[in-house]
Amino acid sequence: MYFIIGGDGKQYGPISNEELRKWVVEGRLNGQSMVKGEHDADFRPLSAFAEFTDLFLPKIPTQIGPSTLTDASAVQAIKIPAIALIVIASLGILYYILNTVLIMTGNVPTQSATNVPPQMQPFMKSFEEGQHGPVAVIVSLLIMAINGFVLFGSIKMLKAQNYGVAVAAAILAMLPCIGCCCVFGLPFGIWALVVLNKAEVKSQFS
Repeated sequence: MYFIIGGDGKQYGPISNEELRKWVVEGRLNGQSMVKGEHDADFRPLSAFAEFTDLFLPKIPTQIGPSTLTDASAVQAIKIPAIALIVIASLGILYYILNTVLIMTGNVPTQSATNVPPQMQPFMKSFEEGQHGPVAVIVSLLIMAINGFVLFGSIKMLKAQNYGVAVAAAILAMLPCIGCCCVFGLPFGIWALVVLNKAEVKSQFS
């Protein structure tokens, strides 16, 4: 049993444990209310009683709200497009490594001159004809480097790291013909950008 000092300064009691707890829930008492047990000599704050400390602990939500569920699924939402871009970029890198080797060794088949528009710029004409030379090698290495950045950014995207790099990788993945799977780069790049643009996904990036 317990005794309390009310807001009017008067002593009330005895009060049972259950009733005292009810009064706390109802807001009639708080952690600073002066209370003493029937065998105590002095009054002390209610929060000082070990048997009532649970009444004053921070409240933990018993339900998972919509935002919690969204945050929990945010990383999952980005995984599929990120993995797809990793595969596309990896295949692009392998393709242009092989392409560069073939150009440097002169094993790229030369296209017929009739298939090349006469108004095409000389350096593009040279590349289209598959001629091995510095321009073709440079272009091949450049596209390989772009695929390398897409791969790097997609890995960051998968790990929810460096938001800016992840967005840049998704944009570059949509460039036409940066790899052997360029047809897939556009839809998966758009998918990644749509997901990355969601606030709950942005909040997951470190």
